[in-house]
Amino acid sequence: MANLGIKKLPKHNHIDIDISSFIKGSGMQKKVLTEQSIYYGDISMPKHWEIDQNELAHHILHSNLTNEEFPFSKTFDKLNTYIREHVNVEYGFNLINKKTWGDIYKPQEISIPLLNIDPVDLRNSPDYTLLYGVKVEGCKVRIHYDDNRRKGRSWDIELKNNMFIMFPSTNMYYITNNQKDSLNFILTITNEFI
Repeated sequence: MANLGIKKLPKHNHIDIDISSFIKGSGMQKKVLTEQSIYYGDISMPKHWEIDQNELAHHILHSNLTNEEFPFSKTFDKLNTYIREHVNVEYGFNLINKKTWGDIYKPQEISIPLLNIDPVDLRNSPDYTLLYGVKVEGCKVRIHYDDNRRKGRSWDIELKNNMFIMFPSTNMYYITNNQKDSLNFILTITNEFI
């Protein structure tokens, strides 16, 4: 080995060190400063308490044609109560409704970029946007978000009948009706959390 210019290092006693004992006791901690979560799923009402999609679609159509606010109804109350109680039990926070409206999307229609906050009045803006599929087919929702320095990310999810998607109102989103045959009816509920 000496002829090749390689020197053999002197032998040292080998000491095994368990670094995990240093890390566990080092006082290093983690603090989550913010979190962006998307909540979604099917509305599973008890038998004989199902949501009447036809009634909600009628209310959406009527409010759009007459330019009136979305009306309160027993069907809406069942849906709204189910979602608020489900979120409270599963995730530990309460929702308070701020505004409710319905939209109708034509076949092959893509919405404009949607954002349900007022950037100059964040104090009075909603915390969460909830989309509910009243009568939908081929409907995709694209939610945009930033992941620290990784800007402009997005997540796509299909919105189906009797399904909800809830996400922070600070996230811009698009709705796409990908099929050619029918209108899509979507109910939007903005919420404040406490």
